Amino acid sequence: MNLSVCTISFRHQLISIQQIACWAAANNFSRIELWGIHAKNLINSDYKPLRVDNSLGLNAPIEHPSDLGLPISMVSDYLPLSGRQDIAVEKTVNLCELSNFWNCSKLRTFAGDKGSIDISVDERKQWTMRLRNLCEIAADHGIKLVAETHPNTLTDTLASTLQLLEEVDHSALKINFDVIHVWEAGDNPQTAFMQLQDLIVHMHLKNIEKHSMLDVFKPGNVYAPAGSRDGIVNLFDGAFDFKSFLRFVDENSKLELNSLDTSLEWFGHNTLETLQSDCSAVQNYMTNLYSQTPKTRSIVPA
Repeated sequence: MNLSVCTISFRHQLISIQQIACWAAANNFSRIELWGIHAKNLINSDYKPLRVDNSLGLNAPIEHPSDLGLPISMVSDYLPLSGRQDIAVEKTVNLCELSNFWNCSKLRTFAGDKGSIDISVDERKQWTMRLRNLCEIAADHGIKLVAETHPNTLTDTLASTLQLLEEVDHSALKINFDVIHVWEAGDNPQTAFMQLQDLIVHMHLKNIEKHSMLDVFKPGNVYAPAGSRDGIVNLFDGAFDFKSFLRFVDENSKLELNSLDTSLEWFGHNTLETLQSDCSAVQNYMTNLYSQTPKTRSIVPA
């Protein structure tokens, strides 16, 4: 897989983008998923981050995203589906331009801020019309608008996600498949992946000690410096069986798992140590899968 490190994992740490990029490259990550506020501040600040280059003594300013050495796989932000239309349009245009600056074709968003069972028919219609309009803007900039499967949004269940895709009906709308959130909703991630595979362009991986502890991933908690980190564990040590999931996708999906952009999304403590360990574990597991001969791929109908 094309593994990305998420800069959101360093949201509460004093660490520079060049340190993240240098560390990520040294630990076999191949991409960076750039949090929107980080992407914006890196180009709007008078401060020019320094490229890591020992031969230059760390004194070469980053003038272009390619100077980081790793491509940006996705810019992750949040577009409003309610409130003033002009504000949503302006933010979308700005984020699309920002994505273009970072040579990135994917802009992640949430499909609103209310769960599918909590929204009225009329409000849902307004939100999907708004989302279609934002997809038009994204398409004009050559950007895919990537909705993440996430609680308290219109992609909080497989059924609602499929409905949303049908309602919006725009080729720019794609899916960031967050495995643990699909599982949280009570859907089978294997089944969901197969039904959504034609539109999946990115995947988020994280795990939890127990299903009952999933509230720790609520945005209000993970974004808070003093928020709880209880239950957040290494990818292969949690309640969800990621090895079986990855094997299933590899053997049954039309997608080439080995080339799918995938982020290790870590919100717990010991960020560098954990990401290093998980990156190594995932790559070793995938190497083992692909080294098995003969390799059987039985395509299961969605």
